[in-house]
Amino acid sequence: MKLRDLLNNIRYKTHGNSDLLESEVLSLSSDSRNFEMGTLFFALKGVSLNGHDFIHSLENQGVVMFLGTELVQLNQGGIYIQVEDAKKALGIISSRFYDDPSHQLKVVGVTGTNGKTTIATLLFQLFKSFGYKTGLISTVENKINDIVIPATHTTPDAISLHALLASMRDHCCEYVFMEISSHAIDQDRIYGLKIEGAIFSNISHDHLDYHGNFQNYIYAKKKLFDQLGSKSFALVNMDDKRGPIMIQNTEAHVYKYGLYSDVDYKGKIIENTMEGLCLEINQTELNSRLVGDFNAYNLLAVYGTALLLGEDKMDVLEHMSLLVAAEGRFDRIYDELTGIHAIVDYAHTPDALDKVLETVNKMRQGSTKIITVFGCGGNRDKAKRPEMGRLAVKWSDRVIITSDNPRNENPMEILKEIETGIDAKDKHKVFLIEDRRQAIRISIQWASKGDIVLVAGKGHEKYQELAGVKYIFEDREEIKLALEELKNN
Repeated sequence: MKLRDLLNNIRYKTHGNSDLLESEVLSLSSDSRNFEMGTLFFALKGVSLNGHDFIHSLENQGVVMFLGTELVQLNQGGIYIQVEDAKKALGIISSRFYDDPSHQLKVVGVTGTNGKTTIATLLFQLFKSFGYKTGLISTVENKINDIVIPATHTTPDAISLHALLASMRDHCCEYVFMEISSHAIDQDRIYGLKIEGAIFSNISHDHLDYHGNFQNYIYAKKKLFDQLGSKSFALVNMDDKRGPIMIQNTEAHVYKYGLYSDVDYKGKIIENTMEGLCLEINQTELNSRLVGDFNAYNLLAVYGTALLLGEDKMDVLEHMSLLVAAEGRFDRIYDELTGIHAIVDYAHTPDALDKVLETVNKMRQGSTKIITVFGCGGNRDKAKRPEMGRLAVKWSDRVIITSDNPRNENPMEILKEIETGIDAKDKHKVFLIEDRRQAIRISIQWASKGDIVLVAGKGHEKYQELAGVKYIFEDREEIKLALEELKNN
């Protein structure tokens, strides 16, 4: 497509060789390491890097088309497009370059602190079970029907996102269910995306290292609903007190779900065991393999979305009974010989850890002990660390604080910061073991028949990042090895 056509309806000024407006753009890039002849390079301002600083170097390597916000004088006869907002221009142009794929798909976005992966994955499973060709964009993985594409971000950058949607369209997908992170909303990575509907799950303290404060985090989520058009739907959890905030300014058709509020999709938990949930939805019973109050909310969001997309109520309930949890989300391992229950969960925020442990406590029987292994990621929101320590001790008989992904922080310093949230009277229940593998092994050794070991924080991740290096590591596999070791001793 010609550069002039890509810029249609975008306000801009040209500097340099305006004849290049008639050039064919063969690729898009906002990464100075990724370009070819015919690339249009977007100079974006990031948290630590400014794309404008790479323009002259790219000129010397043959790139002739650039777009940015700062005034830049080119040296090699290329063209520089100056716009007011380069990130929004990137979204519009990326969509246009790939022939507006989101306009040919029904894209449903899920945002919130917790539940995004589960809701998006369950919807993907559900609509596949109906026989639709379906796409998934999630933290765990991206999928085009049965084709798995590894995920690097919860929500891809604008170019990668529209390229992925184009591939889904070309594979004849009708529906796409995607997680939308607060970072992606704030950075306008989804600008130019046509969204059929958006779901709000809940919000609690997270990512304050990026957003600065909780209010900014809330309004980053709200921005998604502010951008919805009048033909879209907004489905909001009204049991979360910020639910009403999300829909204050939206033009979308608003629908609500919850367990306790006056809503369109009302749930009531009949039974909640290690085997699953019995949930009443709008006075009709659903038996699900999923466990916990938090999954009751996830199921309500899935049910409401399916109906809003035109599916039959009874068909939806029948197919929902067969859905399974997303990888690393209340992922259960039961060893019959030892009688030990282990759970792997991605809970990495105070709210998520609180809800998972509350659910586990409801499943106590007799002398059941709860042993929790968890940590907090390095180079991330430090404010949540003491609170997560406090919550772990509140619900557990024993707690091992261990490394999550320390990244470039000192692992033991992170553990000590978590420990500051624990009262002196509870310190006897707490152990600091820096090595996560060792922490998991010891937690299994401490467990007896009927006990529950929760290993939280990493969930589906297949690595551990230490000092900037990623090593192969998987909580689920480490639990299995620890159980085998216990049985062999």
